[in-house]
Amino acid sequence: MNTMTTVSEVLNDLKLKGYTVDFNLDDNCLICHSNSLKIHPQDFVVDKHYRFEGMSDPSDEAIVYAISSPKHNIKGTLVNGYGISSDNLTDDLIKALNETPPVKHLEQLPDSAPSKSNEATPLRPEGERELDAPMVTMDLNLLKAQIKQEDSYKNGDRNAITIFKTESMRMVLIALHKGAEMKTHTAPGIISVQVLEGHITFSTAQKTTDRSAGQMLALHAGIAHKVLASEESLFLLTISLRVEKN
Repeated sequence: MNTMTTVSEVLNDLKLKGYTVDFNLDDNCLICHSNSLKIHPQDFVVDKHYRFEGMSDPSDEAIVYAISSPKHNIKGTLVNGYGISSDNLTDDLIKALNETPPVKHLEQLPDSAPSKSNEATPLRPEGERELDAPMVTMDLNLLKAQIKQEDSYKNGDRNAITIFKTESMRMVLIALHKGAEMKTHTAPGIISVQVLEGHITFSTAQKTTDRSAGQMLALHAGIAHKVLASEESLFLLTISLRVEKN
C-alpha cells in the first residue's frame, strides 16, 4: 500500500472519496465559504485525522481533518496545526475536533483504557509508536539512535519524533545538527527543555541561556523563543497544554 507523504496528496485522495468542501475555522463553528454555510460542533463528525510532523518546530505540525455532516449532507476537509486549542475557539468546537477523548485523572483510568498510536507520516508507519495509554514506556537510547538514522536528519539539519501525546501534554524528541536554528516561535503551553546531548542556546527577548547535556529549562506559555545548536545536539521537549474543565 502506498503511503501518502504530503498534505496535498491526502487532500487529493480525500476529494476522490467525496470530501470536496474546504472548511475554515470560526470561533464556534466550521465555515464553508463557497455557500456561506456554518456547521456547529453537534452537526459534524471527524472521520479521520492525518498527521504530518513538522521538522522546523514541534508546534509546526499539521493535521488534515476529514469531516462529514449528515445533517447538511456535506463532506470536506480542514487543515490546521496543533494550535487547535486556541483561546479564540469555544470548548465545544475544540472537543469536536480533538483527536483524543477528554483526559481523566490517572486513578480513574482503567487498565483496559484504549491506547493510541501514531498515524502514518512520511517517515514512520502507522502504529509504530504508542502515544497514549494508561502507561507509555519509552527507550530514550533507542529513540536517540533512531532519530539520527532517519533521512530527515541525514539529509537536513534536524529531526523530531513525538513520543507522547494527550490532550494535556506532548513530549517531543528533537535532534539538531551544529548550526541548526529553530526560528522564533511560541508554544501553546508551558514547556520544559531537557538537553540529552550537545549544547544549545535558548533565547527569549528578555534572556539568553546556554544549556548542555544534563541541564534543563522551563518556560511559560506564549513567550516567543528560539533555539540554536552550538554543536550536534539532542533534547527532550515537553509541552503542558491547557485543558478546559467541564
